[in-house]
Amino acid sequence: MEAAAGGAPRGERAKRRRRNAKEAKKAAKQLQLRAEAAAAQRAAAKQAASEAARRAKHLRVLGRTSGAERELEELVFGDSLNVEEDELLHRLADPTRLNATGRSSLQKDSSDSEVENEAKGKISSRKPAWVDEDDEAEENVDMTHRYRKDFMKSDAEKVLTKKKLKRRLEEQFQRAVGGIPAWADLDNRKKSKKTASDSDSDEDDDLLCRTGNFIASSESLPRGILKLKTCLPANQERLANGKLATVQFHPSAQVVMTAGHDRSVSLFQVDGIRNPKIQSIYLESFPIYKARFSVDGEQVIATGTHHRMFFVYDMMSGSIIPIQKVRGVDERFLRSFELSPDGSFMLVTGTSGYLHLLSMKTKELVSTMKINGRCTASAFTPDSSQIYSYSKEGDVFIWDVRSRKCLHKFEDEGCLEGKCIAVSRNNQYVACGSASGVVNLYTTDVCLRASRPKPVKAIMNLVTAATCVTFNPTTEILAVASCEADEAVKLVHIPSYTVFANFPVFRRKQIYLAQSMDFSPRSGFFSVGNNKGKALLFRLKHYSDF
Repeated sequence: MEAAAGGAPRGERAKRRRRNAKEAKKAAKQLQLRAEAAAAQRAAAKQAASEAARRAKHLRVLGRTSGAERELEELVFGDSLNVEEDELLHRLADPTRLNATGRSSLQKDSSDSEVENEAKGKISSRKPAWVDEDDEAEENVDMTHRYRKDFMKSDAEKVLTKKKLKRRLEEQFQRAVGGIPAWADLDNRKKSKKTASDSDSDEDDDLLCRTGNFIASSESLPRGILKLKTCLPANQERLANGKLATVQFHPSAQVVMTAGHDRSVSLFQVDGIRNPKIQSIYLESFPIYKARFSVDGEQVIATGTHHRMFFVYDMMSGSIIPIQKVRGVDERFLRSFELSPDGSFMLVTGTSGYLHLLSMKTKELVSTMKINGRCTASAFTPDSSQIYSYSKEGDVFIWDVRSRKCLHKFEDEGCLEGKCIAVSRNNQYVACGSASGVVNLYTTDVCLRASRPKPVKAIMNLVTAATCVTFNPTTEILAVASCEADEAVKLVHIPSYTVFANFPVFRRKQIYLAQSMDFSPRSGFFSVGNNKGKALLFRLKHYSDF
């Protein structure tokens, strides 16, 4: 009991000693901080004194102006120079004097006077008198209206904010006029106006000084080198298992379709980066020979390699409709076909030169036409009024769709065996590809008049049979390809009839055997389907839209 009683005071004394030691340490630290602060104040005072001495010396030097110099200054600047100089010397002598805004006058911009600085301060401190809440709210605009539909880049842009729509309109206007016009350039509007007497000469000088609006990028596609970028394959998320028979872009959406011998039809969203898959359908025991979007983009028509039936896939309802047999069409196989641009007809190429015209609405036979020999390829004109049929013997027959009568026939120059044919979107050119690899380019007006027209250009860059030809939507590029040799794809610049030197890229093999080709609706992308199951995708940088 005594040890316990004696232990308590010893514990209290130990705690008291520790507390006193802490307080002593804290007091020593405070003394050290005070000493450092005093040293800093002394150093600042010494620096201020040296600065004041330097300023005084400088003012004495400034004050030593000779009498002749002062008289000259008065003659040039007047008597107000003395007042301004005295004020300046006074401000330099007292740098701590503050103005009404609370800032030192020496901290202001040396290029502005006190009046200007005061005005700037007042302007910057002003606030708007009132704020309209409706202006702050972002209002959405319906882009599906018929006056605004052309400004949509994809179906995802059915609704845009007013700011984005304004930016889209500005981009289109600048593209149309070749840059920002002078009246819309805020920097140019700040320039002072010219006097009436010197207006003519000043306008000439201004025209020679400004070239921004005249050196804008040309709307037409330049020849020689095609600016492009190689993207991931359009069907990267689902490569076909075998030959890719068809690749085609959707007529209105930013979507591409692939179909091939693996019995599948796939749709992909084209963004040039990942190209995500939208949907795939599988047609059992039906290797696909050719597939095409309908003109309205709501259906896909697919024919097989060894079938007389074909399938219609309705994308709106998701149903697959088999067309078992078309009454009046006595063919063993239905393979090659073309769809009219107005969406009314489907032209099926039969054997022995027969051409069967079907109704797209009912899929029933409308009429049958026949050419001499065997028909290898056909193409509708853009207005769907005529059909160009290419025979194996090298003759081209021009048919009137309404009367189903042959309007004209001409011979493809030097052709031994016809393979493929295409008509440009503006109905200006016809391209005929033959088994020798030569692609003859004709103008349509000559084809309708002469029986042996001369081509405006014979493209001889292919050494194997030309099996695919297609024009881009602006009729500035003609793509020709052969499925019998690797990398046998050429892009021809139509206005100059020259081949782009940088396509395909020869550093490494990537195209292989080209099976089909297509351009996007506004030529922003070009795709090639090959025998490896890939839909190669290229971004054409000259065209800004999809």
